[in-house]
Amino acid sequence: MTAHSPSVQVLLERARRFIDEEVIPRENLRRAHERDYNLALVQELRALAVSQGLTAPRGAVADGGLGLSWAQCCAYLETAGRSFLGPGALQCAAPGQPDITTLEALATPLQRERYLRPLLQGTQRSCFAMSEPAPGLGSDPRMLSSRAERTARGWRLNGHKWFATSASVADFAIVMARTEIGPSLFLVDVQQPGFDIVRDVHTVEPFDLGGHAEIRLQDCEVPADALLGEEGKGLEHAQLRLEGARLFHCMRLIGLSSRAMSLAQQYALERQSHGARVSEHQMVQAMVADAHIELHAARLMTLDTAQRLDAGESIRHHSAMTKVFVSEAVNRVADSAVQITGALGISEDWPLSMIQRLLRPFRIYDGASEVHRSAIARRVFHQGLEA
Repeated sequence: MTAHSPSVQVLLERARRFIDEEVIPRENLRRAHERDYNLALVQELRALAVSQGLTAPRGAVADGGLGLSWAQCCAYLETAGRSFLGPGALQCAAPGQPDITTLEALATPLQRERYLRPLLQGTQRSCFAMSEPAPGLGSDPRMLSSRAERTARGWRLNGHKWFATSASVADFAIVMARTEIGPSLFLVDVQQPGFDIVRDVHTVEPFDLGGHAEIRLQDCEVPADALLGEEGKGLEHAQLRLEGARLFHCMRLIGLSSRAMSLAQQYALERQSHGARVSEHQMVQAMVADAHIELHAARLMTLDTAQRLDAGESIRHHSAMTKVFVSEAVNRVADSAVQITGALGISEDWPLSMIQRLLRPFRIYDGASEVHRSAIARRVFHQGLEA
């Protein structure tokens, strides 16, 4: 792995102590499905993290962030990801962190003050409303059906969104809608008339801090300066957001799957079976060895893509490959951890089954593996890329 400067190494050690000593001990598995309880807990932990200078790793130092490079974030977010509550506490959870990246790149000075600064300070929450029920936008961005029409005072939005992560607890949304020129992004306060939360779409994930809401936009009026970035470039802007989001997911979920395997190893060293410790059985040893191999490869792929992003390179191809590999590798690691620990692994007495449920959606979120594989192959053939 990459070498860090002394100051970054000290920061990583402080973050590790914070997660191990403050965050993980406060996880309450019996209350994993109580959103209000866990939101309050994350707010408490975030305030503590802010006081210790541990939040917003990608945020600019001038705005109160840590100013870490993408490569430095690999270790930092893996550390945060070891806990269900860690990313929220350290302000590197989706959708907030990718939205910070988007606002830093696209926001006007007024938008930075109104939306970015409160997001960095942890006083407001955001959501990203892009996906739509059929026949609207899913994996194919050409199917975007939400519309934005110019008015004398700004824009009028109409559309139907769902799986907008954290919309139910957000203060504002970044909404994608089609104008006459093309797909565009808009900043919308959730209290704005015409922005209606229909329901939360419940999923398999425990410690769900914000839900995945269904939204109706019905003649939702926003001012002219609600446009984020350039009109008609919403898909390009969303790609900027998604490439970083995929990397952040990889970093965090490597941490969570690593914790799963550590728990399984601890169990295997202590549990006796057929006259020997579980760790002495070769089939268990093979699963542990494969997990370490996969996590090592996942870390290296993620770091390589992060370094390319730091160098200003386009990472569309590499981020897609990394996302596919890491999303599948962390699931295999967690599945092996559950298998090693048997019935305890599938119970809610231990975190493993919850870790597995949190990891499974990553093969779908931010582009399903099959969609990415198709895109990877098309680029290979169209650009003549060598393996």
